[in-house]
Amino acid sequence: MKQINVVGIGPGAWDKMTVEAAEALQSSDTIIGYTVYIDLVRDHLPGKEFLSTPMRKEVDRCVLAFEEAEKDKRVSMICSGDAGVYGMAGLMYEVGERYPEVSLKIIPGVTAALGGAAVLGAPLIHDFCLISLSDLLTPMDKIEKRLAAAGEADFAIVLYNPQSRKRSDYLQKACDILLQYRKENTVCGIVENIGREGESMKILTLRELRDTPVNMFTTVFIGNSQTKIVNGHMVTPRGYRNV
Repeated sequence: MKQINVVGIGPGAWDKMTVEAAEALQSSDTIIGYTVYIDLVRDHLPGKEFLSTPMRKEVDRCVLAFEEAEKDKRVSMICSGDAGVYGMAGLMYEVGERYPEVSLKIIPGVTAALGGAAVLGAPLIHDFCLISLSDLLTPMDKIEKRLAAAGEADFAIVLYNPQSRKRSDYLQKACDILLQYRKENTVCGIVENIGREGESMKILTLRELRDTPVNMFTTVFIGNSQTKIVNGHMVTPRGYRNV
């Protein structure tokens, strides 16, 4: 049976990719993905065929992968981070219903929440949730309800897609919602360009975060009521000392 690998390539750097993911790409004939992600791996994979589509052409990208696999090519569809976390795995299964002769193998990767957490210290040691602030596929009122629920439940929170040109105030809105449940001095962190050139991090308060400029390459971490700064790092205790 023909097979497509759906590969999470991690945050960006080749050495932050799993061994399984690297081996899958090295054994592929054709690698398909969003243009930015193709550029992250191209130099490490000489001799491969690379096919890409721009943003918002995700369905076309999936169809392309299945069509190439039907030509008996060894195909990998790549996603940044993990293919199953805001990645292409789900859509590949949906589109794949039209191609019953092609199976899928999902190969996990390091999502930005985990890569960024390692840069900041240990902010996700206890229960946490991921919320994307992009309203391209999710209505903003639903995003706001999720933010409020996470704030009330005292989850540590990771925010993906915190800002864009059209959504310049979405992080401010998110902080305003969370400030209804969190103190202004709640420990937060931001990491930009995780695992890529120009990686940077900053620890700040929730009040400071509200007015901090970010971009689509920034991952935002908002601590819970127990999160603290330990030796310059963001740490959420799990409570071992209380056992």
